[in-house]
Amino acid sequence: MKKTMMKKVVATGLALTMIAGGGTAAFAHDNDNKGNDKNNNKNVYYNTNSNGKNNYGNVSGNISINLSFNDMKGAQWALRYIASLASKRVFEGYEDGSFKPDNTVSRIEAITAAVRLMGLRDQAESAAEMQTKLNFKDADKIPAWAVGYVAVALENDLFSENDDSVQPNQPADRLWATTLLVKALKLEGEAKTKMNSTLSFKDANKIPAGSVGYVEEAIEKKLVDGFEDNTFKPNQNVTRAQLAALLDRTSDQLPGQDDNASSGTVSTAVYNNVMTLTKNGTPTQYTLHPEVFVLRNGVKVAATALQVGDEVKVRTFNNVVVYVEVTKLANVNASFDVVGTLDNTTLNAQGKIATISITQNINGTNQSTVYNVASDVALTGNIASFTAGHVVELKGQNQIVNVIDVK
Repeated sequence: MKKTMMKKVVATGLALTMIAGGGTAAFAHDNDNKGNDKNNNKNVYYNTNSNGKNNYGNVSGNISINLSFNDMKGAQWALRYIASLASKRVFEGYEDGSFKPDNTVSRIEAITAAVRLMGLRDQAESAAEMQTKLNFKDADKIPAWAVGYVAVALENDLFSENDDSVQPNQPADRLWATTLLVKALKLEGEAKTKMNSTLSFKDANKIPAGSVGYVEEAIEKKLVDGFEDNTFKPNQNVTRAQLAALLDRTSDQLPGQDDNASSGTVSTAVYNNVMTLTKNGTPTQYTLHPEVFVLRNGVKVAATALQVGDEVKVRTFNNVVVYVEVTKLANVNASFDVVGTLDNTTLNAQGKIATISITQNINGTNQSTVYNVASDVALTGNIASFTAGHVVELKGQNQIVNVIDVK
């Protein structure tokens, strides 16, 4: 008997996964990245030696993660969500470096994303599941790579007893996705008690009687919403970009869902692809991939743009950080005045001090902190003693050292 290892977080995990709470409302403010991603054409891959799939359906000897795509010019608002999901290997692009953000999501893609978000990807891609003999009428139309996903979805009640076909290539519309969502959340029992509810949407007459309870349950649980014109648009297809945005937003509600995620406060300036985060007073160093995807203030930026004091969420792959999202900006207007023992400095191409590292005693623990230095920094005090091991006082503002006073 096959084990179904559904994680507890699955329920909320699919919330808003396929459909949009508020079609218009959900996407109206998503254009904050427009025009800001200059590195959109760089395809970044992180390879391992495990067996797995690249994107959908391409079995290979390596697992590859692509965090940038070559066709996002018209959908840069969704880049942050797509990169986040790709870093978790939940919803990915294609081997040619594209994501096809405006393409409609097919049912098999939606089912695959749902199973992955449940934390069941490894099970779905296991030899046992992939060799399942499916009894659907159109089983021959299901790609070989997706057999395991369909089997796992079936085991987790994502299909009803009356479903005799998968229709893998049919577009996933809002109503179908809503039904899938409610079933994945194990709310089908509650939905069936609400089949006689009165939906307030202007196009409620387009929702079949047998689906009313699913829509009502999804609305009550705040999993989906209507559009600003008070319609539900049950037959509207979901695009890949929309799905990515909704999947990623929902993942924030999943405590324990992402085993490779960490969070903390940036405590040193990023240097040489190393970032130090402090959480509960304990600093931890992280190695950044050279092409790490960093999102700060809604814009894709270089890792060096991270500021001391930024609160961030990071995701790793093979113990290397591939995704960083700033969840709270540092108070960059604050002045600072700190004293510590000089560790070292680095110089820029012009031979001027670029960063300075000092050791401070914080709460009884010696911690090394790296600061960015202004190009016109003032070096004062006992300048002859400006060597490692001597005490220095750093003064600055906006996260930049303006004065180095050697004691």
